Amino acid sequence: MTEVGYILLGLAAGILSGLFGIGGGIVLVPSLIIFFGLEILDANAISLAAMLLPVGVLGVWSYYKAGHVNVKESLWIALGLFIGSFFGGEIAVNISEKLLSTLYVLILLYIAVSYTDIPSFFKKAKPVVAGPEPDKHYPLWLFVAVGLGAGVFAGLFGKGGGIIIVPLLMSVFKYSPKMAVATSLAALQLPVGLPGVLIYAEAGHLNILAAALIAGGIFAGALLGSILGVRLPSDKFRKIYAFFLVVVAVYMVYKYL
Repeated sequence: MTEVGYILLGLAAGILSGLFGIGGGIVLVPSLIIFFGLEILDANAISLAAMLLPVGVLGVWSYYKAGHVNVKESLWIALGLFIGSFFGGEIAVNISEKLLSTLYVLILLYIAVSYTDIPSFFKKAKPVVAGPEPDKHYPLWLFVAVGLGAGVFAGLFGKGGGIIIVPLLMSVFKYSPKMAVATSLAALQLPVGLPGVLIYAEAGHLNILAAALIAGGIFAGALLGSILGVRLPSDKFRKIYAFFLVVVAVYMVYKYL
């Protein structure tokens, strides 16, 4: 029964991965802690390992056909993710679980609040830019830096890093919501979390069977999520993603603070 639960969890994470470009880890870790009774480091290890294989490749292909994937920039982000996951994993296994949980809650709250852009409710709305600014070219090292920060976050908290990448692509690089999600999801298809997984495994926190079952569920769910994401209007897409972040943040505050 536990095995079936892992597959269903992977399916749900895959749908959210394809829909929001977040890698699914933001769902996996809390769910593994609540429903499967795992400790945070064990949950982190399983989450990172489940996302090592290109389980969202069908979702990326769906976005690519719709013209939403920036391939070159996603590769540079992936490089940063690979490097950052090593440092994140090293930090995670060498600090207390209470401190790790508190850091996770604070970062998640910050992202949720910044993404919902509360001040915008009190001022005149500006038109949303549909993609990167016209004739605006950013140095490639900036995309590596985005991946590096997201990789550290992923290694620390067992996330794919997309929850960092998507808001940054939208706020700093002026990507549309769909392009940000698609480019983030593409970057996460390479085994960028491998250094972090190896560190967790060496410390004795990895359950390979659980990770494999969850990965199978993610593979199926990511395609469905991406199909829904392509069809959703951009404004509705943004609102759903903002609401999703707030719900998870509130849950984590209740759980750990």
